[in-house]
Amino acid sequence: MLAMTVWIDTHCHLDAPEFASDVLAMRARATANGVAHCVLPAVRVANFAAVRELAHQFGDSYALGIHPLCVPYAADADLAALDAELALRQSDPRLVAVGEIGLDYFVPELTVGPLRERQEFFYREQLKLARRHELPVILHVRRSADRLLKHLRALAGSGGPWRGIAHAFNGSDVQAFHFVALGFKLGFGGAVTFERALQLRRLAAAVPLDSIVLETDAPDIPPHWLYKTSQERQGGAAQGRNEPAELPRIAQVVAELRGVPLAELAQATTRNAIAALPRLEALL
Repeated sequence: MLAMTVWIDTHCHLDAPEFASDVLAMRARATANGVAHCVLPAVRVANFAAVRELAHQFGDSYALGIHPLCVPYAADADLAALDAELALRQSDPRLVAVGEIGLDYFVPELTVGPLRERQEFFYREQLKLARRHELPVILHVRRSADRLLKHLRALAGSGGPWRGIAHAFNGSDVQAFHFVALGFKLGFGGAVTFERALQLRRLAAAVPLDSIVLETDAPDIPPHWLYKTSQERQGGAAQGRNEPAELPRIAQVVAELRGVPLAELAQATTRNAIAALPRLEALL
C-alpha cells in the first residue's frame, strides 16, 4: 500500500560518500517505494556539480549553498563562487533553492568566538544571495532557531515573504509558529519515529497540516528501526544508513500521530513542498 502513494523527500544528500557504491540501486528503491522526487541540497562549493548532476540524472532537483558545519573550512571567495553559480544556473529548472544554509549551535566550538561570528556572516550573506536570485532557502536549524529568525526578519526588506523549509525542525511551538508566519514549511523526518522524542512528536501532531513537509536527510538521521545505540556500535554493529526509500514508513508514523489517512498526508505534503519550493511544480 505504501508504494502506491507518491512522496517527495525534501532533503537528502545523494552525493554523500555512503551512497557512492550503490546510488543507482538506492534511488531505484526509493522510486519503487513511491518516492517520486528528491531535493538534493549542497553543503559546500566542492559538491555543487555533484548535486546538480545527480538531480539531472534521476529527474530530481537541487539546492546550492554552504552548510554551517562547512563554514570553518570555507573561504570568503566561496560566497562569490555561490553567487556566480546561482547566476549561471538561473535558467536550470532543477535548481529550486539556496541551501543548505543556516546556523549550528550544537557543536561546541561553533557556538563562541570567531567561528560563531563567521557562521552568522555566511548565513546572512547567503540569505542576501537568495533574495538577489529570487530563490527560497533550505535552513539548517540546530539549537539556533531564534538567531535564524532574527536574521530572516532583519533581511526581509521589500522582497516579499520568505519561502523555504526549516529542515529537521525540532524547536518549540512558538518558534514553529514564527517560521510558518515568515513563509516556511517545517521538515519532519526520522527523528519523529522515536517514541522518546515526545516534544517533536507532539509538534508533528499539532502544527497545521499545511505547514509540514517530509524528508529523510539521508544518509543521516536514521529512523528508529535503523538506529544503533552507542553500545551496539561498540559491539561492532554499523550505524544504519538512512535512504529515501524509508520516507513512506516515516510518513506512516506522522500520519498515525496526526490521525489522518496516509493518502491525505501525501497529498498535503506534496502541496506544501511546492508552496515552499515553487519550481518543483513543473518537475512533478
